[in-house]
Amino acid sequence: MSKRSVDKKPRTAFFCRNCGYDSPKWLGKCPGCGEWNAFVEEEWGEAAGGAGAPGRMSLSFSETPQPIADIAADEGERLRTGMAEMDRVLGGGIVPGSAILVGGDPGIGKSTLLLQLLQNLAVRGMKVLYITGEESARQIKLRGKRVGAEAVNLLVLVEIDLDSMLRQIEATRPQAVVVDSIQTVCSAALGSAPGSVGQVRESSERLIIQAKKTGIPVFLVGHVTKDGAIAGPKVLEHMVDTVLYFEGDGGHAYRIVRGIKNRFGATNEIGVFEMRGDGLREVANPSAFFLAERPQQAAGSVVVPSLEGTRPILIEIQSLVIATNFGMPRRTVIGVDANRVSLLAAVLDKVCGLHLSNHDIFINVAGGVKVSEPAIDLGIVSSLASSFLDRVVAPGTVVCGEVGLAGEIRGISRADIRAREAARLGFTRCLLPYTARTEREGAAATTLMPSLGRDGVPMDQREDIDLIAIRTLGELLQSLF
Repeated sequence: MSKRSVDKKPRTAFFCRNCGYDSPKWLGKCPGCGEWNAFVEEEWGEAAGGAGAPGRMSLSFSETPQPIADIAADEGERLRTGMAEMDRVLGGGIVPGSAILVGGDPGIGKSTLLLQLLQNLAVRGMKVLYITGEESARQIKLRGKRVGAEAVNLLVLVEIDLDSMLRQIEATRPQAVVVDSIQTVCSAALGSAPGSVGQVRESSERLIIQAKKTGIPVFLVGHVTKDGAIAGPKVLEHMVDTVLYFEGDGGHAYRIVRGIKNRFGATNEIGVFEMRGDGLREVANPSAFFLAERPQQAAGSVVVPSLEGTRPILIEIQSLVIATNFGMPRRTVIGVDANRVSLLAAVLDKVCGLHLSNHDIFINVAGGVKVSEPAIDLGIVSSLASSFLDRVVAPGTVVCGEVGLAGEIRGISRADIRAREAARLGFTRCLLPYTARTEREGAAATTLMPSLGRDGVPMDQREDIDLIAIRTLGELLQSLF
């Protein structure tokens, strides 16, 4: 053996901590994501778990290309989690062999949620494994006792070494695995510290390969940055099958699990939970939950049926419009896009003559919910007009629609199920665009009102809710006041 091979140093490269972009030299600004001062030096190639690294697993299901018509499309029987809200977000349950990434702020309840999920599987006779590198077994036991997770089939492993984890998964053959968190896992093939770009990428890849080969679903818990994104390379979100964000506000008891990516179901689905002393409890009726404390006969309060994935949820938008005491009017917005509010205020000023330019505007989505879809435009406009004119919107009224710069009301998706959800909660009147998009036989079609509900009855003839189709903001104000 030559002296050169004995003294060979490990190869290094610079990686972006934000997106995982690699470069042979340090760069001030990442070409991949535009982040400044994000490059760190780490080992790579064979020293970083490359093709020649010991313990490296290969993923090879077939050696020759196959015609797509000959490939079996059976995803297998899904595992029901015992939580209807989680099953909704996952697309009907856990797909065998899938990799699911769960992110959220510290203390939001990620570990509690997944511990309860494993408990539900364990009480049905399934062997499950909870791997943690952040807490001791005693701490897990104390949390499990508080939330009722004490099943015999629920196994707990305190470990950060990747190879040891894989050996234990292979030995115990559980039906579901949780790794809490992926930032604490360390591979001996790399010399960098746990949580670095290389360690996160290497550990995630080998755990995902293990899941695909064995058919054991794996939940990976991920930390988030100060911007709310999952820490580590962005490629991590591309590697997994499903990405879930666990959201919530410390001032409110509710928690929302939102599906950002799902290869086996719809994206942007949400599941709503309530944090209690004995753990998380499902909220079967989120609309009633968010409207429970809605004030009556209050100007500026408007209810909007928002669509989260395939689920309609009624939310309350509150506005306060008052004359400003300063030269520059204030615009304070919580829960919706501030730029969108400024745009809609300008449209009201130009089209309807409501001079809001010298007024302070405060808007809040009650309950701490964050909404971004265009269908809430009509709710924002109605709320601003109600507060400015000091006129109360009838308590049984909901509004939904997109507003254009010329003051026209544009169509929205799934108007039928929005109106049905409002009718289910006792609302008697719904203002919506004249042109509504509805689903018929599984295909979207744009039709003029009246539109048909899912039961085939024309929606404007339904006895439980009165639909009022509007074309402009002028018709909106006439219908409201």
